[in-house]
Amino acid sequence: MRTLLSFLCLFFSFFTFSQNDYVVIDNIVIEGNKKTKNRVILRELKFAEGDTIPIADLMPQIERSEELILNTGLFTKAKINIKDWDTTVHRLTIKIELREMWYFYPMYVFELADRNFNVWWQEQNRSLKRVNYGGRFSHINLTGRRDFLKMIVQFGYTKKFELVYNVPMLRNSRDWGAFADFHYSDRKEIAYITEGSKLLFKRQADERILLKRFRVGAGVSYRQGLETYHTGKLLFSDNWIGDTISQVLNPDYFLDSRNRQRHFTLQYIFTKDKRDVKAYPRSGNLFSVFLQQDGLGFFDDVNAFASTLTYGHYFPLGKKLSFGAKLKGRYYFTRKEQPYTHVYALGYFPDFLRGYELYVIDGLDYLYAKTHFQYQIFNKEINWGKYMFIPQFRLMPLKVYIAINNDFGYANAPFNGERSTLSNEFLWGRGVGLDFVVFQDKVWQFEYSFNNLGEHGFFLHFELTF
Repeated sequence: MRTLLSFLCLFFSFFTFSQNDYVVIDNIVIEGNKKTKNRVILRELKFAEGDTIPIADLMPQIERSEELILNTGLFTKAKINIKDWDTTVHRLTIKIELREMWYFYPMYVFELADRNFNVWWQEQNRSLKRVNYGGRFSHINLTGRRDFLKMIVQFGYTKKFELVYNVPMLRNSRDWGAFADFHYSDRKEIAYITEGSKLLFKRQADERILLKRFRVGAGVSYRQGLETYHTGKLLFSDNWIGDTISQVLNPDYFLDSRNRQRHFTLQYIFTKDKRDVKAYPRSGNLFSVFLQQDGLGFFDDVNAFASTLTYGHYFPLGKKLSFGAKLKGRYYFTRKEQPYTHVYALGYFPDFLRGYELYVIDGLDYLYAKTHFQYQIFNKEINWGKYMFIPQFRLMPLKVYIAINNDFGYANAPFNGERSTLSNEFLWGRGVGLDFVVFQDKVWQFEYSFNNLGEHGFFLHFELTF
C-alpha cells in the first residue's frame, strides 16, 4: 500500500510540474548600460529569451546571473527583477537594472617597487629611491565589448613601457577572444641572489643599468559556457644582465655565467570558476591548471616544463560567516637545475604565506594551503554626494570583514637550497585581519600575523583591478 501511495504521489508531482511549474522568458530588458553592449551582458546570464525554466530554478539562476554580471568588473550594481508575469500562460519578462563602473583611468603612477609594503617599510627604510612614478592609462571597456587597454610609461626605480590589449569577445563571436602585450623595462639595481631567504641587491656606483627585459606575446581565449575558460599564449622574452652579476655575484642567474637569456614560452590555462565574487569569494569553488613550457628549441638558454594547479573552495556558514580554503602547487617536470630567474616560489604576490611577507622562499616546486574564516561586520552603500565629482563613484559599495587566517606551505629546492634557509622546511603562518572590499573587486587587507620562527607583525595587502 505504501509503495502504491508513493508512486501516486510521484506521478501527481510530475504531472503538476509538467503542467504548471515552469515559466517561459518572453523578453529581457536591460537598463543602465550606457557604454556596455547588450550582448556582453546577455553573455553572463544563465538564461536567454525563449527559454523554458522550472520555477524552482528561476531565482537561483537570477541570483547567479547577478553575480556573473558583477564579476565582469563593469558594474557596481546589477539587479534582476521579474516583470509582467502572466500566470495563465506561464510567461514573463526579465528586467536587468545596471549601474556602470567608471571605465577610464588616466592615473599618475606612484608605487613601491618592492614586493610588498612591509618590505619597503621595514627593510628598505622607506626609501623614496625605491618608488616608481610616471603615467598609466587604463580603459576596462574601450569599445563596450569588455575589452581592456592598458598603457604605462614609468620611470624611477624601474623604467617601464608597457602596452596591453585584451578583447574577450571578438566581433563575430561570443566565446572566442584575443589579446596581445608588449613590455620593456630596465633597472639600475637588481635582486641578484637569495641569501637566508632574503633578496640581496646590487647597484653600481656609476648608476649603470644592470637589468633589461623585453617581452612580447599574443594569444587566444575560449569561454566554454559560463564558468569554464581556456587560454593559450605564445611569448618571446629577451633578458639581459650586467657582467658584474653574471660573472661575479651570481653566475647561476641565467646559468653558466650568461648575461643574456632568450626563449619562447608556450602557455595553456584551464579554469573552472564557480565563485560568487571573484575578488573576495564567500561561496563556490575554483579549479585551475596552468601549463608552461619555457624554451621551444630555437635557443638553448632555457628548457623547463612546469605545471601549476589551484583549487579553492568557499563555504557560507550563515548570513555573515563563511570559511574558505585554497590549495596551490607547482611541479617542474624538467628535473634539472634551472636559472635563478626560474626558481622563485613563495613570497611574491599572490603566492605568499601570512607572516612570511619579509621572506622569499626559492624552489623548483611548492605547495601551500591558505584557509580563513570571514565574518561580515559592515555592508553598506556609501553616498558621497556632491563631494565626488565622478558620478560612477558617488555610490560606493563597502563591505568589511574580520578574518582569521591559517596558512601552511613548503618549497622544494633540490638545487642550492642552502641559499634559501626556509626552503625544504614546513612553514606555518596565522593571524587575524580586517578586510575592506570596495566596489566588489578592490580589496584592502590589514593583518597581524605570526610565523613559526617566533616572529609577528602588522602587514598590509591591497589588490586593485585596473
